[in-house]
Amino acid sequence: MAAAGEGAGPAAPRTYGNWRRPTTAGVISQLGFVTSLMLLGGVIVVVLCTLISYVLAIVIAVVLALVMTPLALKDRHGRTMLVRMTSRLAWRQTVKRGAHIYRSGPLGRTDQGSCQLPGLAASSDLSEAQDSYGRPFGLLTYPNSRHHVVVLTCDADGAALVDQDQVDIWVAYWGHWLSSLATEPGLVGASVTVESAPDSGLRLRGEVHSNLDPDAPQLAKDMLAEVLESYPASSAQISTRIALTYSGAARNGHPRRTVAEMAVDLGNRLPGLTEGLSMTGAGAARPLSAEELSEAVRIAYDPSVSTLVEESRSTGGSGLTWSDAGPAGAEEAWDHYRHETATSVTWMMSEAPRGEVLSSVLTGLLVPHPDIARKRVTLLYRPHDPSAAARIVEMDRKNARLKANQSHIAKAMDDIAVRSADQTAQEEAAGAGVVRFSMLVTATVADRAAGPRARAAVDNLAAPARIKLRVVTGSQAAAFAACLPIGLVLPLHLTIPSSVRDNL
Repeated sequence: MAAAGEGAGPAAPRTYGNWRRPTTAGVISQLGFVTSLMLLGGVIVVVLCTLISYVLAIVIAVVLALVMTPLALKDRHGRTMLVRMTSRLAWRQTVKRGAHIYRSGPLGRTDQGSCQLPGLAASSDLSEAQDSYGRPFGLLTYPNSRHHVVVLTCDADGAALVDQDQVDIWVAYWGHWLSSLATEPGLVGASVTVESAPDSGLRLRGEVHSNLDPDAPQLAKDMLAEVLESYPASSAQISTRIALTYSGAARNGHPRRTVAEMAVDLGNRLPGLTEGLSMTGAGAARPLSAEELSEAVRIAYDPSVSTLVEESRSTGGSGLTWSDAGPAGAEEAWDHYRHETATSVTWMMSEAPRGEVLSSVLTGLLVPHPDIARKRVTLLYRPHDPSAAARIVEMDRKNARLKANQSHIAKAMDDIAVRSADQTAQEEAAGAGVVRFSMLVTATVADRAAGPRARAAVDNLAAPARIKLRVVTGSQAAAFAACLPIGLVLPLHLTIPSSVRDNL
């Protein structure tokens, strides 16, 4: 849960903060609501058993301790021992079934003989339609969850040589755009993916050759030739894509919508959504076509084809389809993911920045790094509608007060949590939006020997960003797919619903 920060003064730089993680206060401090009820129920059973037999009471007390210990002990990322144990057991079952190995193509294991996407995106289908401006856009459909995804690409302006006042305006409009998503009918999630990769120099070479005057002086030609040789060696290509996920399931007063109906509906909304991004610093935003989305996903799974795809764009297009976007082979390990010719590691954010931060807090994490061949940073958003937002902030406010009152000794952290929850409730009552957010970071290297350097680089970049990252274990393939701009909403694919996890 996030709320906008306030400026420290007219001369001081504007700061942002007041991130709130949804928690439930149990009857017993440091335990969730469900865990507290389980413990209290177990204690009552033990007390009643003493009336029958002390031996039985002791046995039940030991069993209760064995059950509650994995629920009470947490690591520095907030994961309980039970979560870590179940993750390890689930991974062993995955390896035993051979589900961690993926082979596709004519000689693969897929039924269609194509290179379809693995894992959560295996059932996805991609079609193309046109919005009300006549721009083609790819419509990605997940039949199992009835989700439909449109992807926007942006040419971000960047903050270099930009006044801080302008940056603050961009941030304010971005917060307003996120808040407006809460009123989007059927929207279930959004993501922003910033990908940095080495620039091949093909675009620069094509631009120079198309504008070069044959009668230009030799000195100018030599200078341009030197630029074409030296510039790509130290440059990088940064792309920004926004995925919007809508539900086509039946709602109150609205029947279930087909792919064609969703294409018409989203085609009418896209112009307004892209125009709303113009004041956020995102630059010119437009929807991605089906071919462009297929190319982006194909390059993510096999970075070695990036040069071939870029060359084909200058000759009329690559012709890639969604059935060719997946990898021909992939193998998932406990803490990394091998796909085609590359190896990737994905991290997830376990804690947002504490206190107040500047608008440039994520700059170091987003810019290219020499030890990482390709890097993707994806911010995942789930906007709450106004009615749900009011209920969430009020419940969070009560839980913060309850937790603070349970402590016999006043703690500074509890006092700050109460003030933060009160501020969030006041801002929501004044019209601010409430959005759940998380972050995924994927580092891809072509050589497995460069993996340790890439891990160290991400760890070093996370510290200045003041976020706590942990490597995703046992679910690297799903995390890799969620970091792509294909609109996967991970909480809706969990075996245990997120509402139950939040109460443990």
